[in-house]
Amino acid sequence: MTQKQPQRGGGPGHGPGGMMMVPGEKPKNFKKTLRRLLVYLKPRRNKLLAVFAAAILSTIFMIVGPKIMGLAITELFEGAYGKFTNTPGATIDFDRIGEILLLLAGLYIVSSVFSYIQQYIMSTVAQDTVYDLREDVNKKLEKLPLKYYDGRPNGETLSRMTNDIDTIGSTLQQSLTQFITSIVTIIGIIIMMLSISPLLTAIALVSLPLSIFVIGPVLKRSQKHFAKQQKSLGELNGHIEEMYTGHQVVKVFGHEKKSGEQFDAVNEELYQAGSKAQFISGIIMPMMMFIGNISYVLISVVGGILVTQRAISIGDVQAFITYSKQFTQPITQTANIANIVQSTVAAAERVFELLDEGEEVKEQTAVTLERAEGAVEFEDVNFGYGEELLIEDMNIHVMPGQTVAIVGPTGAGKTTLINLLMRFYELNGGTIKIDGLDTREMSRDDLRKSFGMVLQDTWLFNGTIKDNIAYGKSGASDDEIFSAARTAHADNFIRTLPDGYDTILNEEASNISQGQKQLLTIARAVLADPPIMILDEATSSVDTRTEVFIQKAMNRLMQGRTSFVIAHRLSTIKDADLILVMDQGKVIEQGTHAELLEKKGFYEELYNSQFAEKVAG
Repeated sequence: MTQKQPQRGGGPGHGPGGMMMVPGEKPKNFKKTLRRLLVYLKPRRNKLLAVFAAAILSTIFMIVGPKIMGLAITELFEGAYGKFTNTPGATIDFDRIGEILLLLAGLYIVSSVFSYIQQYIMSTVAQDTVYDLREDVNKKLEKLPLKYYDGRPNGETLSRMTNDIDTIGSTLQQSLTQFITSIVTIIGIIIMMLSISPLLTAIALVSLPLSIFVIGPVLKRSQKHFAKQQKSLGELNGHIEEMYTGHQVVKVFGHEKKSGEQFDAVNEELYQAGSKAQFISGIIMPMMMFIGNISYVLISVVGGILVTQRAISIGDVQAFITYSKQFTQPITQTANIANIVQSTVAAAERVFELLDEGEEVKEQTAVTLERAEGAVEFEDVNFGYGEELLIEDMNIHVMPGQTVAIVGPTGAGKTTLINLLMRFYELNGGTIKIDGLDTREMSRDDLRKSFGMVLQDTWLFNGTIKDNIAYGKSGASDDEIFSAARTAHADNFIRTLPDGYDTILNEEASNISQGQKQLLTIARAVLADPPIMILDEATSSVDTRTEVFIQKAMNRLMQGRTSFVIAHRLSTIKDADLILVMDQGKVIEQGTHAELLEKKGFYEELYNSQFAEKVAG
């Protein structure tokens, strides 16, 4: 069945021909945010003054044009009328008309030059301002604690970094100069119209409040439908993204028909809202043209009468008609810009909210740790994400070179313990020490250089395999990269690829298997050569043969290093020097595999349950 599509020709927020715009999102504190945004423009105030001057001069020269044209028309009309009535000595002075037209051409050329200067300087100002904003946001993101990212969708932060800053840049580059031009144009046209005829000016200005009175109710009604159109569009996009992202699941469970019905329903809502919004807002242009034409007729009639009375020249009437037609455009532009500024300040407010987020607590003193031996101590550690403590009075003592396995059910606090060790979160109480030094007395950079991480969720970026491995060590040589890959059992599969180490991984790194991704992350950790390793058991989603390779690579990686292993399969950590059994944020048991089995406690239950599942399988 053919789907109805929303009418094109003016999306949400745009009226017919760009005449009107539905107000965008409003900022919470307009004045404060605007003042803060102007701070970014302050270093470029000289350029802005040049922009203002160029905009004013360009507009003035443009406004004078119709008046000069009127002189040429008057000269031509009077000469032609004199010849028609056989007035003695009457002739058309083409030399005079030529001079006037040359002057007019010169005015328009000068106006265009100033307009170009204005746009060129303003584009520089806008891009420099956006550059500074992006730099500040990027620096801020580097200083934000992990809890900021844990508590917000990534898309929200990306939107502030890209869409909101782009909105600010577009407004600065386009709308600011347009606003200046519109204001100068309105003032200039009124002055020029008054200089020609106050009576005709009064007739022209009467049409303005009349237009607002007639169009206001129509615009208000269209806004409601534009808002509904935007809402339906968001729902449709969300539905499409869900269905196409999970199309395999949709097909497996036979939900194609239901998905199609949901699409049809939302698409129909969008069609109805879009049609109504476009129809109602489409009435605005004809209504404005009708009112404008009435004004045009009145000006022509009254102007003709004034010409017959010799009160004004015919060229002035022509110039006045031109001015009256130009008068509504800058007013409409100013109204549009007012809405754009609202949306822009709202966007700036979101960017500034990000810049105002609390940063990681700065170190009071910085103790340098050259190369950690790997002794780790948790002493009376307390921690909670909120007011309620998740970890209470935790005490752990790990000797250099030991392998520590952390086991427990989901939500036991295994990942939290690692986050505290890496100082992604600050403690509520107690201390964590590396080689006897309090981690809070070290710089975070120095602390994290002592750790290497291999997580279950692999992270590889769009680039070559060599670059991805080299991420572990700044300035690594090719020999070091190849050696790390061999240690991680990754060298063989890399060399079988068409471009070997120069093979480019795509954005999702989907052109290699999950197991191969994991071997690359292990190679990266080998290259970093950290004294302490954190391993999130990464063999759950690979085949048995690949699991053997990964396990061998991880064993090599752990040799001679203190290692913390988050274990999901208890059979893989039987040889660990120390096993920490966690539940509800507490270490409830600790010891070797044999010692914990002898205790016949929580660990034995976990181990036996996994063994029973394996036998049952």
